[in-house]
Amino acid sequence: MSIGSPAGDDVIVASTSGPLSGEVTVPGAKNSVLKLMAAALLADGRHLLTNVPVIEDVAIMTDLLGAVGLRISAAPAAAGESGQHLEIVNTGAITPIAPFEVADRIRASVNLVGPLLARFGHIDIALPGGDDFGGRPIDMHLRGLEKMGAEFQVTPDGLFGRCARLQGAAIEFEFPSVGATENIVTAAVLADGVTVITNAAREPEIVDLCDMLRRMGARIEGAGTNTITVTGVEQQALHAATHEVVTDRVQAATYMAAVAMCRGDVLVRRANLDHMGMLVERFREMGVSIEPADDGARVRCDGPLRSVNVSTLPYPGFATDYKPLIVAMLAMADGTGIVTENLYPGRFRYVEELRRLGAEIDIDGHHAVIRGVGHLDGAIVNAPDIRAGAALVVAGLAAQGITEIHDVHHIDRGYDDIVGRLAGLGASVSRIRRSAGA
Repeated sequence: MSIGSPAGDDVIVASTSGPLSGEVTVPGAKNSVLKLMAAALLADGRHLLTNVPVIEDVAIMTDLLGAVGLRISAAPAAAGESGQHLEIVNTGAITPIAPFEVADRIRASVNLVGPLLARFGHIDIALPGGDDFGGRPIDMHLRGLEKMGAEFQVTPDGLFGRCARLQGAAIEFEFPSVGATENIVTAAVLADGVTVITNAAREPEIVDLCDMLRRMGARIEGAGTNTITVTGVEQQALHAATHEVVTDRVQAATYMAAVAMCRGDVLVRRANLDHMGMLVERFREMGVSIEPADDGARVRCDGPLRSVNVSTLPYPGFATDYKPLIVAMLAMADGTGIVTENLYPGRFRYVEELRRLGAEIDIDGHHAVIRGVGHLDGAIVNAPDIRAGAALVVAGLAAQGITEIHDVHHIDRGYDDIVGRLAGLGASVSRIRRSAGA
């Protein structure tokens, strides 16, 4: 399927698989590349991103940035490279008005706010869309930018922002929000003076964004710590840059979870274990062997999984994007595990789909109590969001019988050929097109 084509009728069919073997290469991170694309708004010239995943969200972001004036084209990677190349040409002819019909399709549309305000002094954008798993307000984004001199009006039609040149400020977040950190950093690049962000998000994707901005001429210190300092520069100090997108740690975790549930021995190429510390620790506690290897990690599992307790926390804690994977693993583990969601209260909406496979899961507020069962059984399920959809595919490989996963357009938003990569490891999985009336 080409990116941008309709996938509403596609179905992923998975059946009992394992043990898995071979190699799988993890592409660039969805949670980084979209922000890197938006950062190109700050500087004129020809930007080049490499290791770009072939996912639907990149196509949507391409449409959005094209609507405001960037020219973006994709090309296959060179032999031996992963992903695709993305050329982003910024001529300076930008209209800081993002149309509703595009901005509403993707959460990362909010990442246009900081760059456009900083460079052009105004923005008109629909409120961001994306996966629906509970409220994710942008209040911290706006309060931080207001401290820098911006003024906002929020209406049912969208977000309107205005400012003269932004001013450096001391900004302290009550929570280390990734999106707010990204928006303040990109806005501060062109602000007058110094901006200090305390309780900043520390994710590898934040570091990746700051690395690209520095290549563009920005002055940033402290990325990857809880205090980031940005010294504003003049517009003419910025220039286009070439940057390789960081590896997607959630996709890496997905293939590790597949090995854990199906058993096997797989080399996960480009997996960066330094970015996955808490997940690796929990997987090892469950009985999965994960060791560094050349250009990645070797993942092995040849016995039953053990239950553990997990709580989601900001990085370097256990990421909420990992949670559907470990819930699926716990559904087949020995014993009872408790998973606590501390970040997004609505993000247990996929549990009913796992129950269709025979999982025994009870929800109590922001806790999920998972009692491991001897086996799962194939069923027809629906993917409610990107990460839950991937977890259902993995669970389908471990279930007895056949599992059909519908609404796979959600998975396409964040996974680069998940079916092909799993099939390359020996998994029994395929993607089929169903007619509209089927």
